[in-house]
Amino acid sequence: MNKIVKKKNVHKLIDSLYQEIGKKIAFLHEPHIFGNEHKYILNCIKQNSLSSVGKYINRFENIISRFTKSKYCVSCINGTSALHLSLLTANVTKSDEVIIPSFNYVAAANAVKYVGASIIFLDINLYNLTIDVKKLKNYLKINTFKHGKHTINKNTKKKIKALIVLHTFGHPAELNELLKISKDYNIKLIEDAAEAIGSTYYGYHVGTFGHSGVLSFNGNKTISTGNGGMLLTNSKQIYLHAKKLASISKKIHPWKYDYDGLGYNYKLSNINAAIGCAQMENINLILKKKRSLFYRYKKRIQKFDGVKILEEPKNCKSNYWLQTLIFENSNKKNIEEFLKISHKKKMFSRPAWKLLHSLSYLKNSEIDDLTNSKKMINSVVNIPSSSFL
Repeated sequence: MNKIVKKKNVHKLIDSLYQEIGKKIAFLHEPHIFGNEHKYILNCIKQNSLSSVGKYINRFENIISRFTKSKYCVSCINGTSALHLSLLTANVTKSDEVIIPSFNYVAAANAVKYVGASIIFLDINLYNLTIDVKKLKNYLKINTFKHGKHTINKNTKKKIKALIVLHTFGHPAELNELLKISKDYNIKLIEDAAEAIGSTYYGYHVGTFGHSGVLSFNGNKTISTGNGGMLLTNSKQIYLHAKKLASISKKIHPWKYDYDGLGYNYKLSNINAAIGCAQMENINLILKKKRSLFYRYKKRIQKFDGVKILEEPKNCKSNYWLQTLIFENSNKKNIEEFLKISHKKKMFSRPAWKLLHSLSYLKNSEIDDLTNSKKMINSVVNIPSSSFL
């Protein structure tokens, strides 16, 4: 076994991974375009339907609805806008608080700030990097009290209205436990499944368990529409509310411009939806290829001590969006060394996100014990994960 400490063994690990990639230059994650994308785009151009009106929008929403088994879907310009709509439909306001993990992409925090709410940063677990359920329970038990139907923060006296859980790198969080907590404390569960199309928990697609869920179709996701997102919900009321908000809250009328209230220009374009329709025709093959890449990487990594690859949780099926290495007993210097060497070899890996509580505009947020998050920020590296590798 080669222990990943010395520089020469980092070179050996990267060279070994490269043997599975088959490319001289490997970016982190690229779209896999090999179906009807060109045909459907050309169709949009011929019909002069490029904007937010066209046949592909409803088709794309219906395809995602069938695939995820979510009753209702609202397409949006990106995943962040879908998160914003989720919070709005959960009636989260500036007088409320939202719980999110600090080990997280910044979109969740930004969406909370869009509605003016405060953030409570909690920790992740060490086995799949999603929110730590035990620490969540402990935080709520110690720091909150019930007032009528609401859960109140003892320190701030604000209502904790929502919990945004991230399915990190495509790996499902502990949804059964989170649903129970959500019910016991009357906190809306919003699933940030932006990275997790094709991932399931006990056979059910993530993003369909709570108040609402969010998918992303950004250029670096498993399925890409260039830019785009989707709000998932099983509630007709939430669906209609989100649909209205995403359409600038405009009243339906053949020619009048009248509005019910503040709205948002969040509708997905027909041309983006057309790309999504073509991509979804090959979703099962893409997921299969990504899973195959995971096993090929795993076989390589097993030859090295001190590093492992993140695996799907028990009773879950991950889409393996980003293949993730976890270095044992690592530190920032070792991670920087790996990234420096991999980039020099044209294998464009990346570190985990900067912890959100450390960002200057989020520093006034409440912070719980983040021991695991601080450890993982210096232990995690994402490596090239495109489905065609």
